[in-house]
Amino acid sequence: MKKKNYVILMAVCMGMLTLTGCVKVVKTGEEAALTGATSFNAGDDVANFWDTTALPEMEGKAAELAELLNSAGGDLSSLASEDYAKYSTGDKGELTYTVKGTASITEVVTDKKAGYITVKLDGYDGADVIKLQIGTVFKGTSVRDSLNFIDFNDYTNQIEWAEVSQSINSLIQQNVIDPIGYEAFEVGKNIEFLGAFTVGSSGEILITPTKLTIQ
Repeated sequence: MKKKNYVILMAVCMGMLTLTGCVKVVKTGEEAALTGATSFNAGDDVANFWDTTALPEMEGKAAELAELLNSAGGDLSSLASEDYAKYSTGDKGELTYTVKGTASITEVVTDKKAGYITVKLDGYDGADVIKLQIGTVFKGTSVRDSLNFIDFNDYTNQIEWAEVSQSINSLIQQNVIDPIGYEAFEVGKNIEFLGAFTVGSSGEILITPTKLTIQ
């Protein structure tokens, strides 16, 4: 009985091979060579859209931060319908603003991984504490979330979406902060900036700059 069952099983297996053809064993990590798919590279993706699309969009829609804060009167959510405001998911989620302005440096913090400068914004005397991130670690995803032309649904999964933000922050470090040099950040110096920040509950505005000059 066992021998008969074995013969039947072999016949079934041979039949399946006849129908499906040859079976190719693919090593882990080599799937793309067989399917033609290419692995996602967030750095290349960001580099492709940064100068041609991201910066022009931000420059075109940025609000003067002093005017925005004066108009908001302490309630930044009241301006959520403006072109320079964007929710992270449609009409809900975290609210991000694209802003620009001029200011003077009042504090420089470079002894932390997430370095920053605190500034006195020209044209604004309110209570909000305004900081600009200067790396090398950048908190949040405000720049990515401020952009209208990319969306989570453009990417395969949450990992790729996170990698886009990480690559944007790396590019900002390399193209915006490093050319200035940390020694140039001094209390009393004037700056001009373009960037984005996400509204929080702390009363602190933490801007990730995409353009920054020290005058």
